[in-house]
Amino acid sequence: MNVEFESAKTRLNEIGYLDLAIDPTLDLFEEIQKLKKDKNAILLAHYYQEPDIQDVADFIGDSLGLAQQAQKTKADMIVFAGVHFMAETAKILNPHKKVLLPDLKAGCSLSDSCPPPLFKKFKEKHPNHIVITYINCSAGMKAFSDIICTSSNAMKIVESLPIDQEIIFAPDKNLGNYINKRTGRNMLLWNGACIVHELFSMEKIMRLKERHPEAKFIAHPECEEAVLRLADFVGSTSQLIKFVSEDIGQTFIVGTEAGIIYKMQQIAPGKTLIPAPPDNACACNDCPHMKLNTLEKLYLCMKYELPEITMEEHLRVAAKRPIDKMLELSAKFGL
Repeated sequence: MNVEFESAKTRLNEIGYLDLAIDPTLDLFEEIQKLKKDKNAILLAHYYQEPDIQDVADFIGDSLGLAQQAQKTKADMIVFAGVHFMAETAKILNPHKKVLLPDLKAGCSLSDSCPPPLFKKFKEKHPNHIVITYINCSAGMKAFSDIICTSSNAMKIVESLPIDQEIIFAPDKNLGNYINKRTGRNMLLWNGACIVHELFSMEKIMRLKERHPEAKFIAHPECEEAVLRLADFVGSTSQLIKFVSEDIGQTFIVGTEAGIIYKMQQIAPGKTLIPAPPDNACACNDCPHMKLNTLEKLYLCMKYELPEITMEEHLRVAAKRPIDKMLELSAKFGL
């Protein structure tokens, strides 16, 4: 028995997240690459992760791209550098694979805004509505859903349904409101929101646009309506990256979590990227949950294979059905 390994696992089980000392002389990039090879592991990372994690990842993407990668991977172990609902999604799609999350405390304010027991009561009041749920939610919420969507495919999924079909859209009221306005629908919206995207300051963005009249303001649809009205382009994280890469503009004010700018700089190195400021003293808007993951926690997570995502099989099966529907429709639409 490896005493060090077992002792570390016991400690990790007790504290619930990774907090072990690391030899400061270790090259963590090299060690993580070794661990991936030795354990046949794949590392999936969201665009909002810190640059070091993006650099060592096998795939970097938005929620849709990450779900698609999780669905098709042949790896024995999936290490998810993102937040809890993303790792849960990977486990839902891969019940026989080990799924790890560097820090179990990496949650999601949007997911937290929609507790399944409260949503169940809400849904029961509207029995004729089908439920389209944004992927930023818990497995429990997914189990109450008919179709899961992401910001990349939400519009097409809503438009694929008959115009007279009554719909509940949860949990993001801002994304739901944006879709309603774009499609002419009247979806019933759950009152949830992302703290990162609700913090953007319209006044500060307007002042930035005055100082940089050549700049285009691009924003994620999780932003509030007043902020979206200022935008030259609205899209998902992957769509924002594509827009910066392909647009003739040279300066962009970026209205989403600031971690995305690292990828934008890589694909458009000659362009000026300005993070949109929040309504506080900070210059940019970081997600406190996404940034809980670090290279050190990632290394320990892979070394000791903890924390691991687990769930009851009946919940996994119920949550998988609407995810499968989303992936089916995404393939149909070529997304």
